[in-house]
Amino acid sequence: MARIPTTSPDTPAPSREDEVLIREIDEAVREDALYDFMRNHGVKVLGGVLALIAAMGGYMIWHHFSEQALETQSETVISALDLAEKNDLKSASEKVAGLLGDDSSPGARAAARFIQAAAALEAGDKAKASGLYKQIAADATTPPALKDLARVREVSINYDTMKPAAVIAQLKDLATPGNPFFGSAGELVAMAHLEAGNRAEAGKLFSEISKDEDLPESLRSRARQMAGLMGVDAIVDVKKLLKDQGVTSDEQGASAAAPATPPAQ
Repeated sequence: MARIPTTSPDTPAPSREDEVLIREIDEAVREDALYDFMRNHGVKVLGGVLALIAAMGGYMIWHHFSEQALETQSETVISALDLAEKNDLKSASEKVAGLLGDDSSPGARAAARFIQAAAALEAGDKAKASGLYKQIAADATTPPALKDLARVREVSINYDTMKPAAVIAQLKDLATPGNPFFGSAGELVAMAHLEAGNRAEAGKLFSEISKDEDLPESLRSRARQMAGLMGVDAIVDVKKLLKDQGVTSDEQGASAAAPATPPAQ
């Protein structure tokens, strides 16, 4: 590449015409270099650019149709849930039948199986419902929360025919405080411990359920009673418990102040 020569104190500065000539030569050299590069590598560069454009276009088309497919699947699930709320589980099951294939999203496919399992239970087909729950839990693409829910549902409908050890093995990881399914799984595991003769384990688990304020009061109340039968204290705050059960402070005071009934003579 041509460069404008430097001058020294003893060398006269180039004239205006020389500077113009040098710049023209420099531009010619640049053009020749670009021409040589394009001649040797132009096809590769053009191919790379075209491939990049094709990839971007393909992704945009795929993304567009993927979004459309997801919207369609979501609308189908919502329509089926509306039918289920109207107690028309048979129609709801038929509505989601097309979502059971591998081309559906994992969430939509799992939702379809849950709806069909509910319809099977309503029809008295426990075996079909159990099989659907097992499919949900075994599908590697199913979201973890839905897999756990399917495990709980599958055990709950088969509990009477399962051995206590099998119930405990299948749900013990969910029967821990803080787990989203602690209430349902914990109650099933506690009952399994009780049937297996592990009263201490059962009482401890029932007590933990009764003290979890995030769980429904009906479940906590059952667990509290069961823990009491096991000889485990499950009451943390007596006053709060009485308040939750609707006992007023006046009633508490009257109960405390009431004289003991004398024994019958």
